[in-house]
This record gives sequence, C-alpha cells and structure tokens, in this order.
Amino acid sequence: MPESAPRAWQVVLERIESDLRDGRLGPGDRLTPERELAAQLGVGRSSVREAVRVLEVLGVVRTATGSGPSAGAMIVTTPRGGLAAFLRLQVAANGFPLSDVVRTRVVLECDVAERLARSDADLSEIVGILDAMDAESLAPADFLALDARFHQALAETSGNAVVSAMMAGLRSSIEAYTQAGAARLDSWETTADRLRHEHRRIVDAVSRGDADSARERTRSHITDYYTEVAQALSPSDTADDAVGDAVRAAVRASTTT
Repeated sequence: MPESAPRAWQVVLERIESDLRDGRLGPGDRLTPERELAAQLGVGRSSVREAVRVLEVLGVVRTATGSGPSAGAMIVTTPRGGLAAFLRLQVAANGFPLSDVVRTRVVLECDVAERLARSDADLSEIVGILDAMDAESLAPADFLALDARFHQALAETSGNAVVSAMMAGLRSSIEAYTQAGAARLDSWETTADRLRHEHRRIVDAVSRGDADSARERTRSHITDYYTEVAQALSPSDTADDAVGDAVRAAVRASTTT
C-alpha cells in the first residue's frame, strides 16, 4: 500500500526544517508571513498556523500577536522546554516506561560527572547551589527544586547542549513521582541531610579529578534515592504501586549499566 501524502501542516514543517538545515533560517530570524508562506506552499493559512503551533510547543519558535517588527513567529531554538513537554506526555501516557527514564538518567548523569572530573570546569555555581541547600528552613519542595537545579547545572557545566536538554526533560518527566515519594518518607530531614552529603561527595570527586569515584558516587546517589522513593510509595494505592514497581525495576537495571 503506498504511503499517504503528508498533511498540509506537515508540508509547512518540512519547508521550515529545510530552511533551518540549509541556513536560510536561523535563531533571531522571523518566519515568512503566514499569508505568503501559505501561498508559496499551496496550503491554507490554517495549516501554517497549525505548523507554527507545533514549532512553538517544541521550543523552536516564539510567537507574538499584533503588528510591527515584534509580531509574527521568530526562531528561538529552545529545545529544552519542548523536550521536557514531550517526555512528560510520553511518561504520563506510558509511552516511555518510568524504569527506562530513570535508567537513562543514570547513564547520562554518570557520564556528566566523569567528564567534569576530567576537565577544569568552573564549579562555583554548583557550589553556590549546594550552599543554598544547606538552609535548614527549606521546605521539601524548595529543596527538591534546588536539587534539580544542582543536577541540571552539572549537565550544563559539562558543555554538552544535547545532554543538558535531555537531562532537563528527563527530570521534568518524573518530577511528580519524586515529589510524591518525598512526601511519604518517614523522615524527610534525614533524607535531605543524606542528599546534601552525597552532593558534596560528588563535587569533591569532580574537583579532585577522580573520574571513577565521581561516576560511582553519582550512580549510587541516584539509585539510592529512587530505592527510597519506591519503598515510601504506598503499596495500597494502585497507581503508586505501579510507580514503585517501575522505580525498583529502574534501580535494578541501573546497577547493570
């Protein structure tokens, strides 16, 4: 059976992708006006608008209404937001198993720690985040927000834009699960103290250039927390039990990576 013809909005996407790939469009450039682009491609203006909405969700363009130089769609290329949204939806719809998400996070973050240990990267921002996490008055949600920023800052400092975007997406996709587990821990203060200590140990290994230790400390830090979260989630709740099973599976898988 022959493949069906692409939908009109897909034709618009392919044209914009081609322009980006060939250098006819780049960050800061504005897309061809809606009416003109529709005429060039022989599609309706509604198809152009649909394609632009997709690009906006993906973080490729930013749109502004009205008239003048600031109106229309501009290429911004911020893939982190689009990737985060994509991963959140896929995890919520069970398109990506939670165990695969956690295992991928382990793989990426261990590589980040090892690479940083083999470099002379500036860790001042990361140390500043750890100092902020030492505040005793932090609510769990605030602590976890700083925790997320710590891990993201490590990825950004490594200098790999793709890994950084993937890390942001992966953490965002399982944020609800980590918060749910934290809310059910027997002693959040004890867990927070342990996480602070583990963060410092990771940074210490990176600072000393001990790549093997940085990698192993990162792996155990992530898997130990997810083990604790899995144990804290109530088996009497069906949804939570499924999450717990997925987390435990991810922990088992990560130890064989």
